Amino acid sequence: MPSRRRAAAALAALAAAPLLPTPAEARSRPGDRARGAAADRARITAAERVSERVLDLTIDSPALARDGHARVLLPRDYDRRPHHRWPVLYLLHGCCDPGPGWQAWTLNTDVEGLTASLPALVVSPEGGPAGFYSNWWNDGAYGPPAWETFHLAELRPLLERALRGNGRRAIAGLSMGGFGALSYAARHPRLFRAAASFSGVVHPLRDPAGVQGIVQRYGADPTDLWGDPTAQSALWAAHDPYTQLTRLPRGYPVYVSCGDGNPGPLDPADRPVDTLEQGLGLMAQDYVRRARAHGLALTARLYGPGTHTWPYWERELGRALPLLATALARP
Repeated sequence: MPSRRRAAAALAALAAAPLLPTPAEARSRPGDRARGAAADRARITAAERVSERVLDLTIDSPALARDGHARVLLPRDYDRRPHHRWPVLYLLHGCCDPGPGWQAWTLNTDVEGLTASLPALVVSPEGGPAGFYSNWWNDGAYGPPAWETFHLAELRPLLERALRGNGRRAIAGLSMGGFGALSYAARHPRLFRAAASFSGVVHPLRDPAGVQGIVQRYGADPTDLWGDPTAQSALWAAHDPYTQLTRLPRGYPVYVSCGDGNPGPLDPADRPVDTLEQGLGLMAQDYVRRARAHGLALTARLYGPGTHTWPYWERELGRALPLLATALARP
């Protein structure tokens, strides 16, 4: 145990140095320079080795104007290969979970077992209870919470420097996290080699009231996220994975799965029809049709009976891992 504490302290010390933006980040979209300046000040302030593979990070985040968090599953031989650099699989959580979002995958699934042989860092960052993996519009003022900046301009470089990430990345998520995975992949098509969505909100413009209802449920003005769906329709479209998928190159590997809301083989016998999964299934159908027409290397599993619950997401992660691992292993 003392050696683990020393390793965690070394990680935190290494991450405390100033973080410089890459040239690509400095040349990104208009207005990003201010976000890049904030990212320069991001720091890992704590690194707790919870178990042999589980490392919890606390990040002083200007993008969030508070501490952010991430849970990292280390490769099995991480400690035995101190100079090796690793690919990174980002694994995003959904909305509305009663526990800390960055712990959701480890609390609700056997993700440790599923990834035991994966030679990669598996990173589950905090995304807020209803943050939707976006820099919030906030009536045009932007500012916190800036989740996209936290994940891609603050956390990503810290991981690659402090935890020896090698720049090969893939991304996956469930529900709101499925939205985040496909939105981030399309908005930053050179950052991730593959993306996967399990029961994801992959076409929010199909049901803007549903997205706004989730935001409002957590006490925020529903227009703070991306504005009004009509007046700020371009901003909504700029985050919509269905709309943005044509930014991905032909042949890009994508995995999309969803149930139809009817009770399935992983549900109890008395489970009612799940209307949320029904609606997400329609979004998935839209996405699949457009992705095929565009020429993505699409694996689509619209598997019929199944609800918006963890047993299906755990199963789908296991089925998607070979695609994600193959992408991470490419030179």
